[in-house]
Amino acid sequence: MLGDLAGKTVTVGARAESLARKHLEQHGLRYIERNFRCRQGEIDLIMQDGQTLVFVEVRFRKSSHYGSAVESITPAKQKKVVTATQLYLQKKKLGENQAIRFDVVGVEQNKIEWIKNAF
Repeated sequence: MLGDLAGKTVTVGARAESLARKHLEQHGLRYIERNFRCRQGEIDLIMQDGQTLVFVEVRFRKSSHYGSAVESITPAKQKKVVTATQLYLQKKKLGENQAIRFDVVGVEQNKIEWIKNAF
């Protein structure tokens, strides 16, 4: 699925994000933006599911020896994603009535695990 992952972390991360995007699109989500960065953090993927904006954290693990990809998202990382999301919503002038959710897509050992409303 990911092919030879030897190489730079950025390349591996980009491949994992591309796989996650494709998986989500196959399940009816529409791509909005990738790698929104700000001082407080980064949002890997922003997708739309109906009227809901979905902020997606993508995690890759070569092996689950130290825990699964989705288990690697700490409370601190969750906080960074939430803060970055607030800034994204402000920047795009989206009101507080905008429905949002936080999903996680874990990519490891040729499988994709998608958790809706992860945090």
